[in-house]
Amino acid sequence: MALTIFVASLFMIRLLGTEFVPKADFSETSLKFETPVGTSLEATEAKARQVEAILREFPEVVYTLSTINTANAQGKNNVNLYIRLVERKKRDRNADQMSALLRERLKQVPGVAVTHAGLLDAVGGNKQIEFSLKGPDQQELERLALLALDKVRAIPGLVDLDSSVKPFKPVVKIEIQRDAASDLGLGTAQLAGPLRTLVAGQTVGNWRAPDDQTYDVNVRLSPEARNSPQDLARLPFMVGSAADGSPRIVRLGQVAHVTETTGSNQINRRDMSREVAINANVFGRSAGEVSGDVRAAMDSLNLPPGYHYSFGGSTKNMGESFGYALSALLMAVIFIYMILASQFKSFFQPLALMTSLPLTLIGVVLALMVFGSTLSMFSLIGVIMLMGLATKNAILLVDFAIRARADQTDDQGHTVPGLPRNEALLMAAKVRLRPILMTTLAMIFGMVPLAFALSEGSEQRAPMGQAVIGGVITSSLLTLVVVPVVYCYMDDLAQWLRRKAGLAPARQSSDTHAA
Repeated sequence: MALTIFVASLFMIRLLGTEFVPKADFSETSLKFETPVGTSLEATEAKARQVEAILREFPEVVYTLSTINTANAQGKNNVNLYIRLVERKKRDRNADQMSALLRERLKQVPGVAVTHAGLLDAVGGNKQIEFSLKGPDQQELERLALLALDKVRAIPGLVDLDSSVKPFKPVVKIEIQRDAASDLGLGTAQLAGPLRTLVAGQTVGNWRAPDDQTYDVNVRLSPEARNSPQDLARLPFMVGSAADGSPRIVRLGQVAHVTETTGSNQINRRDMSREVAINANVFGRSAGEVSGDVRAAMDSLNLPPGYHYSFGGSTKNMGESFGYALSALLMAVIFIYMILASQFKSFFQPLALMTSLPLTLIGVVLALMVFGSTLSMFSLIGVIMLMGLATKNAILLVDFAIRARADQTDDQGHTVPGLPRNEALLMAAKVRLRPILMTTLAMIFGMVPLAFALSEGSEQRAPMGQAVIGGVITSSLLTLVVVPVVYCYMDDLAQWLRRKAGLAPARQSSDTHAA
């Protein structure tokens, strides 16, 4: 029965879902949205104020802070909002549920495209799903990215889908007529430097206002002199002196074509190749399940030769960390066996003791399913902790049984034969039941505050406590039944091998297997 339950728990792991690090509710969340490309700073600010007014209608929101064109949201059409919520114990909805409400509410605001709502990844500060397309040609990458977005957009649980492919932004193109410019001794640098100063401006100092605020002094053309390409074409450049010593002036339009056009909003490069980055959040499903669906969708996309996709962010970290955790788990099992074999001076008895290790998985899976948690780095840390806790109970039981079976010497020096195997195991179960229950209950109640996430932000570490509680309960109960039975099988195997080798058995026993 224990073996059947263990095998069933292996298949039930798929029902848990996986993620790198669980989300934590610290009574704060964030929101990012963008307005159409080319929107003025004033129009973006108006949309930000409109969104702030909507957010403050929610009773859970304490205050908001909006920033435009910052490091987290570059561009005058990108807005980043920090949202402070009331304490968790004073609201019924958590931060993740609040994010879903914000997405639905902001769909009704025209001219606003939400690119992120909710908590960012706890480790990298990015979204939960990140992958990229790489290849040599930018236009082909953009075409493939649009196809990929159409495929993954329908995946359940995938929200806030965004990519680095943005609509082309309006630009003014200045195409230098090289022959005419070289005849006048003008190069690209001689035109770009003064043009940057005239249009973008140059800070030449600062000024302290009567209100004791310091402002930068920026020198550039007035707005009415740089509003259109025709204005730029009339900008003067000095190219030397005339015969009479007067400065020689040439207009920009005489040496360059100035036209309105559009250009790429953003071009990414990684590993000596062009890249289009795609990212998204998850809601209602685990990041591992969603990333698996994304991988299947991308595999169905027939990429041309020279183009490929790769995952990054928390998905990549999750795969690497899970691999390291499994390696640590395997090393823990090996070291436990080596220590037990050296202490018990047997290669078979440690196997009986270590049968308690897989029994912990049964409780881990059931506990995570009851609490609605996923398999994450913290729950794997809890599983590694359980390796020592589960073995400890088996050691208490088997060590007592071995000592009870051994011959003893009384006070008069007479040899008292040890108990038969079955009686020794039954006595060990009765005598060691109390310390096993004491240590088990101490660990369970010690992990209760962690497992139930009683403090703010403790949702991140809760799976570790849940895994420990579930694993300790099942391993402690099943250890009293399964370990004695396996110990009998291992003892019979050792006796049989001694007889085959022609050695005298250490202790003859015709006992039947313990029930």
